[in-house]
Amino acid sequence: MVEFLDIAEVARRSGMAASRLRFYEDKGLIASVGRRGLRRLFEAGVLDRLSLIALGQTAGFSLDEIGGMLDGNGQLRLDRGLCAAKADALDTMIRRLSALRDGLRHAAACPAPSHMECPTFRRLLKAAIARGRGPRRRAVGRA
Repeated sequence: MVEFLDIAEVARRSGMAASRLRFYEDKGLIASVGRRGLRRLFEAGVLDRLSLIALGQTAGFSLDEIGGMLDGNGQLRLDRGLCAAKADALDTMIRRLSALRDGLRHAAACPAPSHMECPTFRRLLKAAIARGRGPRRRAVGRA
């Protein structure tokens, strides 16, 4: 027998606000199966689907990307190429954040009388400005 949960119970069990559940339904990520009075009803399997959505968002996928990986029958169709690309992007972010963390730790413990006299800190400054450079976009409407 299929268990049905009203929206309040799904919200309680998932930790998500009912407004978020309605938004996900409007986006086609989840589907209610009817109503009990004014409350939407969902099959209990919606909790697994919500967990997949939350996992996808944590990994940095957009709701549209997540929606493309969930079919109408609740089955998961992972885009392996997209997963690999997200993993690569996370690797890049981890490297950048690790370098930033290391620089901050150095700045906190640097024995130089002034950070501007510290060669390591000066290298960090140069690296920061180099990352800020890049192709500039033309302003819209300007030639």
